[in-house]
Amino acid sequence: MAPPLVSVPMKKNKKPFLVLALSSAGLLIGAASAAYWLFAQRQPSWNDLLVGANIIPSDALFAVSLTTDPQQWQKLQEFGTKETQAELDKNLVQLRDRFLTNNGYDFQKDIAPWVGNDVTIAILPSKTVSKSAPKPVTTNEDVAGDQQSMVMVLPVKNPEIAKSIFAQPKTLKQGKWVDRTYEGIAIKQNQGQPGENFSAALLDTRFLVITDSLKATQQAIDTYKSQTSLATAAGFAENFPKIANNQTFAQFYVNVPIAAKIAAASPNHPLPAQVLSQLQNNQGLAATMTLEPTGIRLKGVSWLNPNSQRVLAVENKAGNMQSRLPAETLMMLSGANLQRLWGEYVLTSQGNPLSPIAPEQLRSAVKSITDLDLDKDLLSWMKGEFSLSVIPNTPKQDSPDNFRAGLLFMVHTSNRKSAEASISQLDEVMKNQYQFQVQPGKVATQPVVNWISPYGTLTATHGWLDGDVAFFAVGAPISDKIVSKPANTLANTLSFQQTVPTEPNPTNGQFFLDVERTVKNFPLPTVIPNQQTLLSATRSIGMTSAVSDSRSNVYDIFISLKKVSR
Repeated sequence: MAPPLVSVPMKKNKKPFLVLALSSAGLLIGAASAAYWLFAQRQPSWNDLLVGANIIPSDALFAVSLTTDPQQWQKLQEFGTKETQAELDKNLVQLRDRFLTNNGYDFQKDIAPWVGNDVTIAILPSKTVSKSAPKPVTTNEDVAGDQQSMVMVLPVKNPEIAKSIFAQPKTLKQGKWVDRTYEGIAIKQNQGQPGENFSAALLDTRFLVITDSLKATQQAIDTYKSQTSLATAAGFAENFPKIANNQTFAQFYVNVPIAAKIAAASPNHPLPAQVLSQLQNNQGLAATMTLEPTGIRLKGVSWLNPNSQRVLAVENKAGNMQSRLPAETLMMLSGANLQRLWGEYVLTSQGNPLSPIAPEQLRSAVKSITDLDLDKDLLSWMKGEFSLSVIPNTPKQDSPDNFRAGLLFMVHTSNRKSAEASISQLDEVMKNQYQFQVQPGKVATQPVVNWISPYGTLTATHGWLDGDVAFFAVGAPISDKIVSKPANTLANTLSFQQTVPTEPNPTNGQFFLDVERTVKNFPLPTVIPNQQTLLSATRSIGMTSAVSDSRSNVYDIFISLKKVSR
């Protein structure tokens, strides 16, 4: 059967289910790269794995499974703005026409009666990236030798209808169907249709496999017969079931080492090189996407290579910093142990030219600017929970303050005596080397130290909270918002509670971003294509992460979205 079987027509109340994968796979990967989530350990079963995992080759670069439930697609259409909906609809129409309408197929009439609840699309790497290849076969077809291939797996719920449609495909406008046989399995291949090269096979009347090359179909057949598939890939069967959910809109998997290798060699990276350099330290990344009344939830897991000597420290001791921040906080990023986080970064960045900054360069910069040793003088006492936040300024009348927000760093110290010694050294450097005024002061009866620049503007304030939490505020004078415990904290706000997931618990880190207020007041650097359009459809973003075991990280991300009437 031909590619028309893999797309859904644009009906008034029914939305396509495969088109989004082709137009937004990069976005799904980008969203997944930021997060870590895991359910309780349990024995995997075929129902817990990605649909078609036993057919997709183990070296697959990327795989995404999407629901065929029209009600879920209709629910997706409720989110966003007119601009994001228009962009999505344009892509849906183009792909509908290419795969269905132009070939005489209608999803509801020709496909819905026999297709299962989910379908899967996988991307196979080129030969230069993966050495795996299908068995040789005699054919007169010219097959591209060094391109990525696409495999689509459609589970069959009504074998009789599926066999009938496969046996008697509709006549092509150009070209003809050619019957082939490989390993005893019948293959349908189009021939003579300009710009199109598709073939399909029906496996045990259970799966219809459609690819964009004959060799990819042969490779899928080999994989199905040999049982050396994605289901047997390193760590896949052990970790994917941890995020299994029967009500998902989408599930996806990324072969991180191969993805990083391909992206690093591409002139147009789907992800920044700095992100790729950190991702390639993992073996796999998987996530599920579900639609909720107010937004989209991603639950995922990433895991190390089972043969890797690197292990993760299970240290989930974060989750308190949001109770120290005022309700108006725009952004918060927290973690469990800054010293350990730095140590892991050093381990994964040494000798990696794609790292955002070489550890030795940062150490040298700190030493040059402050005369302090980053590891011994600073990070040695930063073994507790830490956070970095952005708090907007509320200047008083006739105030000369020209900062619109303050950047706040807080850390739970493991050794206050060492911390005080290092901070005292830092005060001396700012005073003697940079001519700052270093003045003791008080905020809400609590002692603090202010750094005032030579131009007389309050630049920074540092002090202590509850005896062992050091804080450092730069920019706007916001220390009064945290020294006297705020009556309304970020943790108590409805926005935070409805956005930041409560699981996994305990956690090793959380993230919160009030997108609406931040975009309205501050320019953000462009990270992804169409960023402004996507941000305009988003209310807030929250994430909670944890280290599940010595080999895997887990996460839960929620994206609160606006709604538009259709």
